[in-house]
Amino acid sequence: MILYKTVSLALRIRKLLKKIEVWHCKQRAIRTVKSHGNNLKINGITKLSSNTVLGNNVNFNGMEIQGAGRVVIGDNFHSGPDCLMITQVHNYDHGSEIPYDSTNIVKDITIGDNVWLGTRVIVLGGVTIGEGAIIQAGSVVVSDIPKYGIAGGAPAKVFKYRDIEHYEKLKSEGKFH
Repeated sequence: MILYKTVSLALRIRKLLKKIEVWHCKQRAIRTVKSHGNNLKINGITKLSSNTVLGNNVNFNGMEIQGAGRVVIGDNFHSGPDCLMITQVHNYDHGSEIPYDSTNIVKDITIGDNVWLGTRVIVLGGVTIGEGAIIQAGSVVVSDIPKYGIAGGAPAKVFKYRDIEHYEKLKSEGKFH
């Protein structure tokens, strides 16, 4: 009986610590980003840059945004755990030293409304992900993904499209998760 109570207490403490951690991540995100809409949800470790603009109903389950580039994320965005967006890379091609010099190349990222990134997706600078797109877990997005595209792989390639008629019907009815 004592062991059960000890384990139960330990689980309650762990849940409480997780709630505190998530609350802290949300507060830090709100203070850090350039702007955010309503209903921001953060359910995992999330670090955002000061050049980040968030729409309404944005859901992060673990995201890190690095670099000096601007990141614009539309409404009803969802990310799986351990996602990464990188807007800045070393100047390796035209720099004054090799393998790279001390200058950086900065590129923005734009993500449309109703986009879903699976677990451990990486998005590199210079990319636009269109409205309604889905990026498969573990993918590396290095080029634009069109509206409604379902993409996966490294580099991510579109292999299918959403049922656009069904998508538009749900959108017109305001049915967002």
